Amino acid sequence: MPKPVVPEEKRRRRRPTRSGTVLSERLIVDTALRMLREHGSAGLTARRLGLALDADPSTLYRYFRGMDDLTLAIGDALIGQALHGWQPTGEWSADLRAIGLRIHAVYVGHPQAAVLTASRVTGRANELAADEAILDVLRTAGFPLPETVRIYHAFIDQTLAFAALDAASLALPRASLTADEDMWRSTYARLPRSTHPRIAEAAPLLAARMVASAYPTALDMLLDSAARTLAVEGPGSPSDTCDIES
Repeated sequence: MPKPVVPEEKRRRRRPTRSGTVLSERLIVDTALRMLREHGSAGLTARRLGLALDADPSTLYRYFRGMDDLTLAIGDALIGQALHGWQPTGEWSADLRAIGLRIHAVYVGHPQAAVLTASRVTGRANELAADEAILDVLRTAGFPLPETVRIYHAFIDQTLAFAALDAASLALPRASLTADEDMWRSTYARLPRSTHPRIAEAAPLLAARMVASAYPTALDMLLDSAARTLAVEGPGSPSDTCDIES
């Protein structure tokens, strides 16, 4: 069975590092993020993290039940960074767009960490705060509960899917990333109209667009669809409790 995690106050009193630095969950997560950025996921181990913190690796298990628990904390920290400073304006579409772009930007700013965590459900404080905020924006706007859940599901999965996709590209070795981007000019742009007429006519636009993330476009399409739904059905009560259809 995993060892119980020791409360923060006790860890603070009892577990400074050998150099006198006081360990904390935040310090460990921040150090792990730095190691992921510098060495990738293969370079993040308890032994290497302990060396970076000047602490015995076993000390980490007083803060986290294992490396998977640390992974969840890293994912939650990314969401916390995205939420930092965000405040609702009352314009539901603008508010959701801001949240989505913030989450996407933070994840692609930490590509190795994003690849490691985008598919995980942390159940931690920042993730719960983000979910509560998104659901509240939709309910306050007047979306019925089933529509709220449907749009929330599409919104968060789309955001994280694009974050993982774009982060995976950025996590590639520079030569591989450059080769992938050049493919739109070196191969697609040279296909003859006789064999690939649609690609040939679109080639200049494809070369310009395909090297950038499609997330802002996909996000706007989702929000436009949600707005049309709200316009057709009309706003409902923010407190309705109708059943969710399967």
